[in-house]
Amino acid sequence: MRLSRPCKLLLPAALSAAVLSGCPSPPRPAPPPAGSGAQVPAPAVPHLGTPYEIVPQASLLTILVYRGGALASAGHNHVIASHDLSGTLYVATETLKSSFELHVPVATLTVDEAALRAQQPAADFPPDVSEGAKEGTRRNMLSAALLDAAGNPEITLRSLQLEPVGGATDPTRVIAHIESSVRSQPRTFTVPVHYVLSGNGTVEASGELPLRQTELGLTPFSAMLGALQVQDEMHVSFNIVAHAAALRRAP
Repeated sequence: MRLSRPCKLLLPAALSAAVLSGCPSPPRPAPPPAGSGAQVPAPAVPHLGTPYEIVPQASLLTILVYRGGALASAGHNHVIASHDLSGTLYVATETLKSSFELHVPVATLTVDEAALRAQQPAADFPPDVSEGAKEGTRRNMLSAALLDAAGNPEITLRSLQLEPVGGATDPTRVIAHIESSVRSQPRTFTVPVHYVLSGNGTVEASGELPLRQTELGLTPFSAMLGALQVQDEMHVSFNIVAHAAALRRAP
């Protein structure tokens, strides 16, 4: 298929605007996908054990978003990140009675930090993303048509239940059933978590997982009959450091 020069120039900007889901105009509400989780908030879980407060400066959430469709080469894959996580981990003597609640401020999400792109495979995340493209992508990501930072300033993640990894005896590895609230839409999914509790009042939790946008109640961007789109599946990774509340250290 031969594209005119104006079309060639517009395609990268159009795909860059498609971070996470939606398009520049307000998306139609998507029907809940099968198996996407609860559509009403689940009952709050009682917090047991010692509270550990998340240290934003030492914690990181990254989301890899991939281009798709026949015209995928016209755009970029993106690295979305948060350095401003907050919340509390509650560590109980019995691991499976532990719980947590995390808050992700939407307005401070970053797009394609050079250092974070450099940590990804160069073939999928080359460094040549202009500052203008990054800013345009971020502006559209925060718009009312996408994450709606003005109306929904934060994403909340809270644990509903922890269970042991199937067949495993390692008490530091669990499966967390999580309720998310993106654009105030409650959804549930599971996350493998590995945690390390040190003797100096610090706990570190980490994990990674594939996660579909539709599992969060979002609608992946698609245009030109699917020739230009963002893949539904993203890759999420996190490393969270928290200090015991009684021993909270000054930043």
